[in-house]
Amino acid sequence: MIKIYIGMSADLLHPGHLNIINEARKLISSKGEGKLIVGLLTDKAIASYKRLPYMNWEQRKNVVENIKGVDEVIAQETLDYVPNLLKIKPDYVLHGDDWKTGVQASTRQRIIDIMSQWGGKVIDIPYTKGISSTKLNNILKEVGTTPEIRSHRLKRLLNSKDLITIMEAHNGLSGLIVENTFIEQNGKKIEFDGIWISSLTQSAAQAKPDIGYLDTTSRMNTLNDILEVTTKPIIYDGDNGGPIEHFVFTVKTLERLGVSAIIIEDKIGLKKNSLFGTEVEQEQDSPEDFAKKIIAGKQSQVTENFMIIARIESLILEKGLDDAIIRAKTYLDAGADGIMIHSRKSTFDEVKEFCKLYKEFPNRKALVVVPSSYNQVSENELIENGVNIVIYANHLLRAAYPAMVNTAKSILQNHRAKEASEEYCMKIKDIITLIPGAQ
Repeated sequence: MIKIYIGMSADLLHPGHLNIINEARKLISSKGEGKLIVGLLTDKAIASYKRLPYMNWEQRKNVVENIKGVDEVIAQETLDYVPNLLKIKPDYVLHGDDWKTGVQASTRQRIIDIMSQWGGKVIDIPYTKGISSTKLNNILKEVGTTPEIRSHRLKRLLNSKDLITIMEAHNGLSGLIVENTFIEQNGKKIEFDGIWISSLTQSAAQAKPDIGYLDTTSRMNTLNDILEVTTKPIIYDGDNGGPIEHFVFTVKTLERLGVSAIIIEDKIGLKKNSLFGTEVEQEQDSPEDFAKKIIAGKQSQVTENFMIIARIESLILEKGLDDAIIRAKTYLDAGADGIMIHSRKSTFDEVKEFCKLYKEFPNRKALVVVPSSYNQVSENELIENGVNIVIYANHLLRAAYPAMVNTAKSILQNHRAKEASEEYCMKIKDIITLIPGAQ
């Protein structure tokens, strides 16, 4: 009885997958008897090199184990086949021959070397032409998503990635940038995991001060513009959440729209931006009263997907680390799904001290940071210190403003648009084709 192993993600099953399984069945038939084992990559394994799969592991397992010829489905915890191969010692590993070149070639060779220890072999199946997972993914993006699928995505990411990267968007166009921008690095596709709806950048984009001036209706209009053209999870900047009686309705509205989380800060009174610190008058809420707001918000939500994250302003207001730790414990006890620790210092030091103490919490939840002022800190360093979510909170708007000013100045200086168009501007065709449905 032979054993055959096939590793796959199986998020979007297509004829290429079925062809490999059929080839395995033929091989078993030719040998008389055998067992086909599929090593199904976990969400975490897939998220380590590309986007989170649309279906979670249990859903994908349910699909694959019902394919004719598949005898067993097991979890493949990493991109590396070797741990499972050493346990199973299969006679054959089957894979599409597209892995003979490119970034997967080294993985293939490692499998060949391991399999040789017990006389196993790798069989390369001719790649099924005309099938592209990338194209299928792009089609799914065009179809869009649903509020339920989008809202649950942040929690799935927290279970699948060491660090979630969130980028600010302040209108539909910047939302498209966060949705579609990616780079290829060391064989991996790297992109932002989600979108931050910032009250600061929304206010600035409308030339209004960041003092909570924009009403909920105005902010929801912008949110809807972004929801319409994106599929990634959204974290909403809720300022201090407003009165408890208002906050519960905000939670219900955001949850209904498919937003994954709201972050609220423990301050009261007229909003002043935290980066002003003690330079302006700012008052922190009592831990007990802020906890009541968290409790009311959690009681008002309908699903378990939605998250309320408590933002602690103790370091901003120079009340010290001990005060921040006391508040973190209080807010977690009240049901907060995460803690955001904020600082306006130019180094990571005081946030790092908080991270160290926060790691020891028995009921620790997601930890969020916004390194606007201490921007030299690397994502690897954040991971080492137990940070789960990093928010780049205002960078797209900050980048757009100087570009627009330079364009305006160029036209004034040259009394024509040629220089500005060549140096600062996209081609008109490119900006039009960037928008879905514009062609």
